[in-house]
Order: sequence, then structure tokens, then C-alpha cells
Amino acid sequence: MWTIAAILAASTLIGMVEIPALWKKKQRKDFMVFCFLLLLGSLLGIAQSLRWKLPNPLDLISFVFQPISKILFSWIA
Repeated sequence: MWTIAAILAASTLIGMVEIPALWKKKQRKDFMVFCFLLLLGSLLGIAQSLRWKLPNPLDLISFVFQPISKILFSWIA
């Protein structure tokens, strides 16, 4: 519970520091990307603190590149 509160507090603090500057400079696209990434990071941090099983990005990378690797090694050997 305290970790979730800490994550939300940190996200709010970061947003309070960064968002007004982006809004003032009329950087709308940067604002949208920043908000999306801040929300995504906050949600992943909360999910991690709740000990939910999160997918590992390395599994996707290895799923994609393992067949290519096998083909290349079969040509070499």
C-alpha cells in the first residue's frame, strides 16, 4: 500500500514539475507523449509493487530472433 502511494506521489510530483513547462511552450505532442509514458511507467510500477506477473520483453525478442539465428547458424556450420 505504501509503495503504491509513493509511486503515485512521485508521479504527481514529476507531473507538477514538467507539465506546466510543456503546456506553456505549447508543445502539445511532447505533452501527450510525456503523459503517456508517465502513466505507463506509473502503472507498471504499481503492477510490480503488487507482485503481478509481468511479461519480459526479452521473451518477445528471443521469440522473433531465434528462428533467424538457427537459420544463420545452419549456414555457417
